[in-house]
Amino acid sequence: MDLSEQNKGTASVWAGETESFANGAVTSPVVKSVAFAYHDLDDWYEVATGKADGHIYSRNTNPTVHVLEEKIRILESAEAATSFATGMGAISNTLFALLGPGKRVVSIKDTYGGTSRLFLDFLPSYQIDVRLCETGNHEAMEAEMAKGCDLVYLETPTNPTLKVVDIKRLSAAAHQVGAVVVVDNTFATPINQNPLKLGADLVLHSATKFLGGHSDAMGGLLCGKKELVEKVFRFREINGASLQADPAYLIARGMKTLELRIERQNASALKIARFLKAHPKISDVFYPGLETHPGHEIAAAQMSGFGGVMSFALNGDYEDVKTFLTSLRFVHLAASLGSVSTLAGPPRTTSHVELTTEQRAQLGIPESLIRYSVGIENVEDLIGDLSQALAALEPVFQDEKIGLS
Repeated sequence: MDLSEQNKGTASVWAGETESFANGAVTSPVVKSVAFAYHDLDDWYEVATGKADGHIYSRNTNPTVHVLEEKIRILESAEAATSFATGMGAISNTLFALLGPGKRVVSIKDTYGGTSRLFLDFLPSYQIDVRLCETGNHEAMEAEMAKGCDLVYLETPTNPTLKVVDIKRLSAAAHQVGAVVVVDNTFATPINQNPLKLGADLVLHSATKFLGGHSDAMGGLLCGKKELVEKVFRFREINGASLQADPAYLIARGMKTLELRIERQNASALKIARFLKAHPKISDVFYPGLETHPGHEIAAAQMSGFGGVMSFALNGDYEDVKTFLTSLRFVHLAASLGSVSTLAGPPRTTSHVELTTEQRAQLGIPESLIRYSVGIENVEDLIGDLSQALAALEPVFQDEKIGLS
């Protein structure tokens, strides 16, 4: 069955699961076998050398994991897909598989904290030239690419300040110098944004987040051009950062409701962002769905929805952040996002815990910032919860807006 022309809600349910399972099961089985046996040595050899479909060893491929890979491949309109034990496994394996000594990568300053550590500490130690440009300064990125570039790494919207970059424009510039374009699509999900259709070569996801959606399984996914995916797969195959069958099953099960969850979270997040924007105790709100967001026009052009994550800054300091967050009732104060339940926290304990206060400041992340990942709860209850927590703060006498560059 060809699912490439079906709507995403249908593809989320059926991709990877159109064939009949053993005993007529209507859901894919969890195959925990480490190895897969063959009675014919010639058949075994054909599979082992990639000349025939099949599985040899679960560090390499696994039937349950393959179901998940097919779901993301179809949803992102990709040629191929592979998986990893975590989102950072997907990011690090991709970068190390495609880069080496003497190579040059151009990216933005506002990437996820773990990714930033790769750019600032790990890649340079392997003699890989890393150039980080101001997020949103497309001219600066294009100028750096023109000096020579092997890989362009983008994240949009960014974590945690929700900045937006133009995937189509930067992909075109990258391809002019022969660079590979990799996009972290975790915040947007394939429901809201498809980077491959905008010119990117590879798309990454922390499947732990919105794809799984229930905060009960970790995984990472990569999809895109077959030649590039296979190169990363061969690296991961030896590196060993393989996704296991149990979490793959949970993530694939979560993806069956992906469209429903994302549509709900898109609508709720926009309503909450507008409520916060008008509140006197909030100095600024960062959500690309707001018309006042500097990246709104680009986001509206390349996204069909603006996602379930926002960040906002209080009119106050870190003590106010602690008071506010501990006053919330319908939220888990936890270092993740994309769940059916609302999650929140400051970057110093979530997205950028690996960085110092000074490093976060250099990236334009104030200590009064809060990342808020909207769940699927009733939006009026969430707004009421935010309202009562804001009421716990001291009155604001001067409404000073904090601008993030």
